[in-house]
Amino acid sequence: MEVNNKTKILPIIDKYPKVYDEIYKINPRVKRFKNPIARKTIGKKATVEWVSDLLNIPIEKLISIIQGSVESSSGEMTYEERKDILKDLLLKIHEGGEFEELKEMFRNAVGDITAPEIGQLEQELINEGSLEIKDIAKLSDLHVALFKESLDEKPDFDTIPGHPIHTYLQENIEIINLIRQIRSAQGEEKLRLFKELSQVEIHYTRKENQVFPILEKIGISGPPQVMWAVHDKIRAGLKTEKAEDIESILEQVEDMIYKEEHILFPMILEGFEDVDWVSVREGEEEIGYAFGVTPGTDWKPITAGDVHKPVEVEAIGDKLNLDVGNLSPEQINIMLKALPVDITFVNEKDEVAYYSDTEDRIFPRSKGIIGRAVQNCHPPKSVHVVEDILKKFKSGEKDVAEFWIQMDSNFILIRYFAMRDEEGKYVGTLEVSQELSRLRALEGERRLVQWS
Repeated sequence: MEVNNKTKILPIIDKYPKVYDEIYKINPRVKRFKNPIARKTIGKKATVEWVSDLLNIPIEKLISIIQGSVESSSGEMTYEERKDILKDLLLKIHEGGEFEELKEMFRNAVGDITAPEIGQLEQELINEGSLEIKDIAKLSDLHVALFKESLDEKPDFDTIPGHPIHTYLQENIEIINLIRQIRSAQGEEKLRLFKELSQVEIHYTRKENQVFPILEKIGISGPPQVMWAVHDKIRAGLKTEKAEDIESILEQVEDMIYKEEHILFPMILEGFEDVDWVSVREGEEEIGYAFGVTPGTDWKPITAGDVHKPVEVEAIGDKLNLDVGNLSPEQINIMLKALPVDITFVNEKDEVAYYSDTEDRIFPRSKGIIGRAVQNCHPPKSVHVVEDILKKFKSGEKDVAEFWIQMDSNFILIRYFAMRDEEGKYVGTLEVSQELSRLRALEGERRLVQWS
């Protein structure tokens, strides 16, 4: 194969995985060429000469590595061939194929797989229409079991206190310790310890609000939805009062830890950039941490100003000219935060554009959802409801949708309003949530202010 300064490197890496492996040994920064966003941007100009400068590898040495790896790969399986085999095996699982037989086929044909490959394969099957998210969610445990031998060597996470992955791992240690205590306890003590495990809700909520949106932005939306469905299954199980159901739930939580540490974390460590980790870290404080874990301070991210640019608001002086009256952006922001309701605005593209950062939100929110498709902000089991509301709002068939739920002692009213301009054109949806327990209990009259 002839390689020169102007040869594009992405097609070579895709066709000959060994080229990537050999370059990675010299400079791990080559991993950015596995990032979907990087492939669409810098990947277009990634010639051998450009990569030589980027990775600080002498061009003669880089060309020699490429040519040698290509020649030694003669007769080996190409990346596309390997991917096709893996996809075929996953489809056979969903068709009800004999699992042990498929596992042997995988071992003989491929032998190993990386965490990013699993996510990419599942995403491709969804994109092609070969499988739906609910199908993959149903059989995700079999996917992991098929590849388990390749994944069993626990990755060496090179993270330090303060980095989001380090915090997740510390929480997982506490979860595992608590599970051990639950299994060794009896009677009321067992149920008491099991209730403490419900803190895992905070751990999962951080993933859903901070990690999943970034995965979606780099083109991986299927695996997060699959994992969210499993979160909801665990959440439902954690409400049980039956001792005989506890072991099954503990096993599901342990399986989730395995999926995090062997699939999710390696995938995002390879795919996320520094600015992504800053975004993740910023939103974590709003949601909180579980099991007494607090982030360290050793990890020093780049400043938030490097990530978030201030929004420019068109104003008259320092005020916005509204239909009735004039308010400054600061006054509007304070007013929205002071309202006794939670507000979320979804624009005409179904993207979350705003939420009121009230002091005591009913449902957790963090900055990671801004710009995210609203469908991805809901559990898979309720996405069809969201889609139905948006469809009816956009068509003009409906203008309001209402729900109310009981959350422990709180009665929550959730209302959706279609937002339309003066000409009746749909411009978005407003979600308003309010806790009504106190209001529902009011009786008689109070005509004077009582401050206590």
